[in-house]
Amino acid sequence: MRQLMNLIRGMVTLRVTAPFPERLINLCAQAGIDFWAMEWLDGHTIRFVTRRHTLSKLNELVQKVGGEAVQESSRGLPDVISRFRTRYGFLLGLAFALCAVSILSRFVLVIEVTGNERVPTAVILSQLRQLGVRPGVYGPSLNQKELAQEALLQLEELSWMGINLHGTRLEVIVREIIQTPERLDESGYFDIAAEADGMIVHIEPELGDAVVQEGDVVAKGDILISGTVTLEPPQYSGLPARYYQTHARGRVWARTWRELSAAIPLEATVKHYTGREKNVWSLNLLGRRIEIFGNTSISWPMYDKITTVHQAALPSGAALPFSLCRETFRAYEAGRVPVDQDAARTLLEERLLVQLNALIGEGGQVESTRFSARSEGGRLEVTLSAQCMEEIGVERPGAAPEPQ
Repeated sequence: MRQLMNLIRGMVTLRVTAPFPERLINLCAQAGIDFWAMEWLDGHTIRFVTRRHTLSKLNELVQKVGGEAVQESSRGLPDVISRFRTRYGFLLGLAFALCAVSILSRFVLVIEVTGNERVPTAVILSQLRQLGVRPGVYGPSLNQKELAQEALLQLEELSWMGINLHGTRLEVIVREIIQTPERLDESGYFDIAAEADGMIVHIEPELGDAVVQEGDVVAKGDILISGTVTLEPPQYSGLPARYYQTHARGRVWARTWRELSAAIPLEATVKHYTGREKNVWSLNLLGRRIEIFGNTSISWPMYDKITTVHQAALPSGAALPFSLCRETFRAYEAGRVPVDQDAARTLLEERLLVQLNALIGEGGQVESTRFSARSEGGRLEVTLSAQCMEEIGVERPGAAPEPQ
């Protein structure tokens, strides 16, 4: 610690020649001048190290004993600063850097959100921005506990939030609520009906009576599992059958035949660029846009806008609230060109397959497909005929039971 303080204050190495160097040593001790690393060079010459600020007083004592002092070397912070006395640009830059470090370090530059899975980070940051938490805000002015509580009131999918300030980095830690499992609704009277035409392959009734068997052909809307349950009377009792209604449940698989169609024009609109182009440069500083070259006033009727953002980031990869943006505007004219029919047909077939998979659900299977195409009226129409295995049972409200 003492060595560090000596470097900050500055140290000099002196060589003193005097008739009686011992007298100079006694005078330094009486005046409270510290020195160390003393070395006798000969009977009248000594070398030692002392602090820079005691140099003038030490020279007076040397003259008092009739000697001569020569400064051999110096080191420390004052010596470094003295080298740049005439370099005003460097000193100004150093002063600006020190001010920037001492002032900007108290502003929030990076906001990190952790602990969220279902709630998007953008939603959390948007809510915090409404409360005044954004890059560039003065960190010590934030009431972290109060802000976390106010944000939780607006974000119902979060159960807890903590905000911690680490210098220029604001850490937001969240915990999402544990979703309650969905309860099965057993109330009401429902039947299981067919969602599409098909042939029954397998049926698994859980509640209710199955009214179809494997191999039966059903149409859309037919009852597959009835919510009306029949209670047969004892044999030879002569009593009538009794009925009660429930919320029918079960799964029914069937082989179905789906037919889907899609069309596309045989001519498409394309862009022909005219060569006219305009660039606009802007600086995004702490969430504020500052235009530095050009303007966004465009007189062309049709143009493309291409935005290129150069984002400043820390070595760790965290983005800083500083970015340079270039917006390029390119003028074009619209034109009509014929469409490649083979490529258009392939595109429609892919879209029809996606639509079919969404229609039969995750548990469904496509057993076979057949495509047909025709051109008519300037359009290409593609039809998909597919044989599928899928679950076709859906709930449908039933009639209330008759009083008995």
